[in-house]
Amino acid sequence: MDKGSFALRQQLEQLYVEHHGWLCGLLRRKLGNSFDAADLAHDICINLLRKGYVPDAADCRRHLTQIAKGMVIDLYRRRKLETAYLDDLKQRDVALAPSEEVRALALEALVQADAALHRQPANAREALLLHKLGGMGHRAIASELKVSVSSVEKYISSAMRTCQPFYPDHGA
Repeated sequence: MDKGSFALRQQLEQLYVEHHGWLCGLLRRKLGNSFDAADLAHDICINLLRKGYVPDAADCRRHLTQIAKGMVIDLYRRRKLETAYLDDLKQRDVALAPSEEVRALALEALVQADAALHRQPANAREALLLHKLGGMGHRAIASELKVSVSSVEKYISSAMRTCQPFYPDHGA
């Protein structure tokens, strides 16, 4: 381990010791349970470690609060997506319903695709959703987003390439 990563690790440990209890309390109030709060607090620390960044002491709680808000939104979005998928499965004929393993794999792919789309620019994400879920044509999307039709085509193509690894059997 080099000096830089050792120093980062020490800073992260210090942040954890000083703010973990506070962060768990904040998340517990937002989520209504300590299990999800502990999971997200852990994920926040992992997130900081991956980024290689520890905020200054003066900005620490503000920064942690900002990360926590984003992760809570992601958690609720993921759960909403899971619920919609499971509700759809409940409406299908039991004989045609996929196995538990297939459902788990599909749900995992949906969550990964959703996360990948949220890393795309807002217009690309919106264009793909309007096209695929809303059934809108390129001209209508261009009008809605106030961009050119060629921009819409580029947005949809980019967003489809982003999702393609999660659905390899479906071409972009």
